[in-house]
Amino acid sequence: MWMRGRTRGFLHGTKIEKYTRFSSSSTSNLYDLVVIGSGPSGQKGAINAAKMGKRVAVVDAPTLLGGVCVHLGTIPSKTFREAVLHYTGYRSRAFYGGTYKQTKISIEDIMDRVQSVASMQAELIRHQLERNGISIIDGKAKFVDSHKVEVLDLEGKLIKVLEAKNFLIAVGTRPVRPPQWAQLFNTNFVVDSDQILSYNFKLPRDMIVIGSGVIGIEYASMMCYLPGTRVTVIDSRKDLLEFVDRDIIGALIYSMRRQGAQFKFNEKVSDIVITNESGRDRVQVQLESGKRVNGDCVLYAVGRQGNTDTLNLDSIGLKPNSRGLIEVDEHFKSAVQHVSAAGDVIGFPALASTSMEQGRLATHYMFNKEDVPPPTNKFLPYGIYTIPAISMVGKTEQELTAQKVPYEIGIAKFEELAKGQMMGAKDGFLKMIFSSQPPHNLLGCSVIGESAAEIIHIAQAVLVLNGTIEYFRDATFNFPTYAEACRIAALDGINRLK
Repeated sequence: MWMRGRTRGFLHGTKIEKYTRFSSSSTSNLYDLVVIGSGPSGQKGAINAAKMGKRVAVVDAPTLLGGVCVHLGTIPSKTFREAVLHYTGYRSRAFYGGTYKQTKISIEDIMDRVQSVASMQAELIRHQLERNGISIIDGKAKFVDSHKVEVLDLEGKLIKVLEAKNFLIAVGTRPVRPPQWAQLFNTNFVVDSDQILSYNFKLPRDMIVIGSGVIGIEYASMMCYLPGTRVTVIDSRKDLLEFVDRDIIGALIYSMRRQGAQFKFNEKVSDIVITNESGRDRVQVQLESGKRVNGDCVLYAVGRQGNTDTLNLDSIGLKPNSRGLIEVDEHFKSAVQHVSAAGDVIGFPALASTSMEQGRLATHYMFNKEDVPPPTNKFLPYGIYTIPAISMVGKTEQELTAQKVPYEIGIAKFEELAKGQMMGAKDGFLKMIFSSQPPHNLLGCSVIGESAAEIIHIAQAVLVLNGTIEYFRDATFNFPTYAEACRIAALDGINRLK
């Protein structure tokens, strides 16, 4: 493997870089950077450091290259969603009705696709790390002191000791399992978001989802589109995804209710028990209000815990919070200055997209001693992969109302777009929010429907560049496309100003 070094030469007047060869099996265990975890933040952080000529090692379990993102989170859950859309004929039902779908769907049908994509992604990440001269060390890392980690195999036996000038902790998170119901997770009646991605999971007839955060509502919306599956969502909060535009959430709830989903908000779970009241074993969720909800399976999706408990962080004087998350400064440095952290393990927003950038910036600050101010790009897009999908960037109506900012909106319905009619898009619309006073700057955009997470980047670019609603009026969009919704919504908003 070849790693770019700092020395430079010249050939025919062109600047070239000399390279030093480092083998992943090198006997030297001294590195400029050891990255613990190979998810989006660890991967991008390691590659960025390697491109700066640093000697880098990545430590992760052999079965988890790519991290939670590849094996248990983003990639599998979104592939699960695509499989559901495919087998149910969701994208074609407007034209072909119920005949254009697979009436009997098994978990094997879905998981075969999930495993295939996850394997390809893991191999791609391995190739990216290797071609940048990064040592990939299989095992679990545990700090010995502030500059050394032990690498242990899955049985806890010592493989080697690594010494590094700097560390990047990028170990991700795992689902929370309340101790009072911990034993139920060893049955088929209660699962978390890791266990649902398994060939052992049985598609239920009645599914109860506890928790209506992003993960819970994504799986709830997928499951309610499976033939013969009914879904009940329970949450102690008063509403669903309160940070999302309320018109968007109203459309999502309406779409899911049409599929038979039920929602129980402001309801706290008092107990989860296995019953045999109907002659067969079922799971019952008991609520503090006295209600009982029966089902074949419970998906418990309330909170996540940082995977820091096995790192022996006490040995370096670093203490995570009660959820196992690490506090960092604006340069992603922890209380121990040569130990940085990035990705889900530092908390909000815990998105794969933002984790990638956090990892890159963490190593940028790590090896650039000058105090470079952190970027101020506050326009981060959200992608929520429900059915139908949701994406958003910038401000929502409820935020602007609370801030007393005058605004106007424009809406484009997918069913009125030529592309939407071709694709049978009955659900979906794009909503733009902009200043009602000149200049009519774009303030936010929300989308629900097909390609929502793709379209949103057009609005993101205009927001970052402080553009106005007139940009969309004057721009030419390919026709027919879903992206054309940006222009239609802008024209609708401009008409509202007159």
